[in-house]
Amino acid sequence: MSHITKSGTFQFGERRVHRLGYGAMQLAGPGVFGPPRDRGAALAVLRTAVESGIDHIDTSDFYGPHVTNRLIRDALHPYRDDLVIVTKVGARRDGEGAWLPAFSREELTAAVYDNLRNLGLDALDVVNLRAMFSTHGPAEGSIAEPLSVLADLQRQGLVRHIGLSNVTPAQVAEGRGVCEIVCVQNLYNLAHRHDDGLVDDLARDGIAYVPFFPLGGFSPLQSSTLSTVAARSGATPMQVALAWLLQRSPNILPIPGTSSVDHLRENLAAAGLVLPDEVRLELDAVAKAG
Repeated sequence: MSHITKSGTFQFGERRVHRLGYGAMQLAGPGVFGPPRDRGAALAVLRTAVESGIDHIDTSDFYGPHVTNRLIRDALHPYRDDLVIVTKVGARRDGEGAWLPAFSREELTAAVYDNLRNLGLDALDVVNLRAMFSTHGPAEGSIAEPLSVLADLQRQGLVRHIGLSNVTPAQVAEGRGVCEIVCVQNLYNLAHRHDDGLVDDLARDGIAYVPFFPLGGFSPLQSSTLSTVAARSGATPMQVALAWLLQRSPNILPIPGTSSVDHLRENLAAAGLVLPDEVRLELDAVAKAG
């Protein structure tokens, strides 16, 4: 067992999970499209993740498409009882790999059935509705209608829990009026702190916040500051960025992805990295250093 147990746990739907999870997106080919460069390595990463104590895997059937879900099934099925697999619907891929909205009742229903079939499940643990009003980040627009489709599928027993991805605080509030929301998955890291208020609001209500791209969108100055702090801490920049997220709020469940077993082990070690208060204050300033 790795350092992952030191990150603590958080109630996620019906189960408690270790706070450091694994995102499967990078297991697909370049641009999250097509098969992996090395199928054996992809299977090894998934097996090593679960053997190391990870019990929260994030995926989607539009990764590939269909690639990561089938890899997860081939590597891990039959699944451990404590494994939570979270998937996403609301988007599709065209023949060139472009990301397109898929919000209709027919598209959302078909996506849930695709996920069930490709993962080899009778019911999905958590399904996130990804809001696709913009391909460049959250944008306002009503999510009530597509979310009601997922709520119907939940009542049918095909979906256990529902979350949201790529959403604004207003959409979170709207969504919580439609059905119970167990998680919100958005871009959030040292350099992108737009969701600070949302993270705290969700924490008060016991709702998980799942940040993606721990190093996404850093300016050269921000990257330099992080690298300096990491070198002084005897850690990698990714480890420091993950440790900062874990210490930021107890409801934050990072899902760093990698297609390398060595990088996976480096990421897992971040759960055992404790940042002193003065280092955290220095890192907090990274957001303003762009």
